[in-house]
Amino acid sequence: MNGILSAYLEELGGMALLTGATFRQSFRRPFERELWLEQFLQLGVRSLTITNVTLLFTGMVLAIQTAYSLSSFGGKPFVGDIISLSVVRELGPVLTALMVAGRVGAGITAELGSMAVTEQVDALRALAASPVKKLVVPRVGALVVVLPMLTILADTIGVFGGLVMAITELGQTKVYYMNHVLSALRVQDIASGVGKTFFFALLIGIIACYNGLKATGGADGVGKATTNTVVVASISIIISDFFLTKIFILL
Repeated sequence: MNGILSAYLEELGGMALLTGATFRQSFRRPFERELWLEQFLQLGVRSLTITNVTLLFTGMVLAIQTAYSLSSFGGKPFVGDIISLSVVRELGPVLTALMVAGRVGAGITAELGSMAVTEQVDALRALAASPVKKLVVPRVGALVVVLPMLTILADTIGVFGGLVMAITELGQTKVYYMNHVLSALRVQDIASGVGKTFFFALLIGIIACYNGLKATGGADGVGKATTNTVVVASISIIISDFFLTKIFILL
């Protein structure tokens, strides 16, 4: 038991130190614009398909299930209200973060892990270059910027998926559905949903980079580090979502 606790605290401490180093290096020149632009493309643009498809069908399924569950209570007219609030507050941010953790987090760990086991990271240190500055800052920074954008777009796609089902399955008009969506949503709902994604992005980036940089043991070690990233990042997103939701409700 003590061994497990010690290992857990060691991992937590290592991630905390990496987070601090990342913040410090973020404000030091040079800013490596080319690396940042490359990461925007890799982490953001190429994640559009998986996040948008996920939220599209989530919105469609949610519309069908909501209408079915509320039909006996005469609640079908409120499908737009429920979908908009559910997607914008919770499902959009969480599902987008989980998809990004699976795709981007695993990719970052595999890439940095391969560099670590082939001693490329040690080579950077030998050249007096900071691995955190060169490898971690562009990836974490790009994630913090692109994940909120991906979430906003995914939220829109999710609400659109509900609209498709409302029109084709429930016989509602576009205007009727959108009136309910707009009347239900408040600025606080959008702010809380998008606000969570900044923290989710930091979690994904730090966990992925930490596991990648400490990978050892060749291809097998990289594979284990990649799996660990997806598992830990996914659990961290779910757990942190609970506490972030409580915080935003109190604000």
